[in-house]
Amino acid sequence: MMSAEETRPHTATWFGQPRGLTILFLTEMWEIFSYYGMRSILVYYMTQQLLLRQQSASLIYGLYTASAYFTPIIGGVVADRWLGKSRAVLIGGSIMALGHFMMAFPALLGWALATIALGNGLFLPSLPSQINDLYAAEDPRRARAYNVYYVGINLGGFLAPLVCGTLGELYGWHAGFTAAGIGMLLGLFSYTAGRRYLPAQSRLPAPAAGGARTVSTPPRAQPLWPLLLAIGAAVTIFRGAYEQMGNTVALWTETGIDRHLLSVSIPKTWFQSLNPLLVFLMTPLLLARWRRSAQRGREASSIRKMVQGALIVACAYALLALVAWGAGTQRASAGWLVLFYGIFTLGELHILPTGLGLFARLAPPRLAATTVASWFLAIFTGSLTAGLVGTLWSRWRPGAFFGLMTLLALIAAALLRVLEMRTDRAEAAHAGPATEPAPAHG
Repeated sequence: MMSAEETRPHTATWFGQPRGLTILFLTEMWEIFSYYGMRSILVYYMTQQLLLRQQSASLIYGLYTASAYFTPIIGGVVADRWLGKSRAVLIGGSIMALGHFMMAFPALLGWALATIALGNGLFLPSLPSQINDLYAAEDPRRARAYNVYYVGINLGGFLAPLVCGTLGELYGWHAGFTAAGIGMLLGLFSYTAGRRYLPAQSRLPAPAAGGARTVSTPPRAQPLWPLLLAIGAAVTIFRGAYEQMGNTVALWTETGIDRHLLSVSIPKTWFQSLNPLLVFLMTPLLLARWRRSAQRGREASSIRKMVQGALIVACAYALLALVAWGAGTQRASAGWLVLFYGIFTLGELHILPTGLGLFARLAPPRLAATTVASWFLAIFTGSLTAGLVGTLWSRWRPGAFFGLMTLLALIAAALLRVLEMRTDRAEAAHAGPATEPAPAHG
């Protein structure tokens, strides 16, 4: 017979995890389907239908992705202080759906991108910041919840190019944009249908009269903002290389890769599904490896995993640089691109979900969305950097350009390594009373 605690909606489980995690998983899956579905065809749409120059298209791409991760900095504060996280998800998702449908009209391109970025500001920090609310501080499952959530992100990312990309290439780019809008509506439906499995949300209380501040958390729960900003600066450099996947790597896939298989040409957008597909395949293996390491007391700290991730991504770009130099004016085998995505994805799994989880764990409970939004500040600055760096693509040879991406990832790894000791101390100070033997990963 189940206890009263087990029958509460937000503590009942599916697959050994709170049911609310599945709801957040599905909601984010469809949101990512819409975002990456649109993003997978955006550069092609601008260069092939709107006939923009490559430099202009890359810059717009970078400005858009940067804006989509700048607005959460404001949206997180709005969600924490006024709307509450649940209402922020619903309002933000509705605005994003509107923006995706606006993409079907060429004259509304700028307004549509701005609308999606605005809605993303409310949606993006408010959804993952609810994960911690599902677990007690001492619950060991909390440590790996963000990796489970990251699989949901990549399930949407896997489906997006296959559906939106295929529709865009075969039936017109506007068909792909419309499919992205429908995906966002499905995400809102998932969240609304499953809200009973999520803990009740509340807004941050206003300061007490006379300027006194209400103390709701112990001092150790306050985030270390200078440290988080320093980590964010390193991640900014990393994302300057990482965000080339949907930009210059996509362009090279079209012009530098032999995409013929048995006399059939593989759609160029399909290659962007390799990354999320590999996330599905690699995540369980990586989690099992980390779990065994934790049982032996040898699990790497969060920041050490991030260092390893940046180094692995540097290796992926080094491989691409060598392949591009070796191919010269010929098209390279698609097998090299598949290998690149495999190495690249392994590095990504070490750094991105880990970083998100690190920021969320160091957040005060009543400022969760705001602190998670500060992680997206690094994505904003990194995406802007990627757009600016992407303008070099038409001026540099592919091998030299990918060599520059290798260097950016190595610089990020070095900066994260410098911050390792201080970050380990911060994690130890914020750990729950009964966490796993080693610092938790994201």
